[in-house]
Amino acid sequence: MKKLNLYQVNTTAWDEEDFLLLTDLSEEQVTEIIQPIVEAERERENALFEGDNPPPAYWSDLVSEYTNETLVEAIREKYPNAIVTAYDPININLISV
Repeated sequence: MKKLNLYQVNTTAWDEEDFLLLTDLSEEQVTEIIQPIVEAERERENALFEGDNPPPAYWSDLVSEYTNETLVEAIREKYPNAIVTAYDPININLISV
């Protein structure tokens, strides 16, 4: 039987943007893919907002935004044979017996 891990992935300050990841990958394997993507977006956003000048109207075109889906797809591309399933925690149903 293959061991599966369930991770709650948080990349922003908002809990509602978290997602659950069910996978046979380790935390380190998941982090090695997600962390550079998240950090790159933060660096680009910070560069655009530095100084006293407001960002240009087209700033959003300059920031390569990621979504939970693109993060999951990046993991699948790096580990095509891994089990990688994502869930929105809001859509998890409780079965009470």
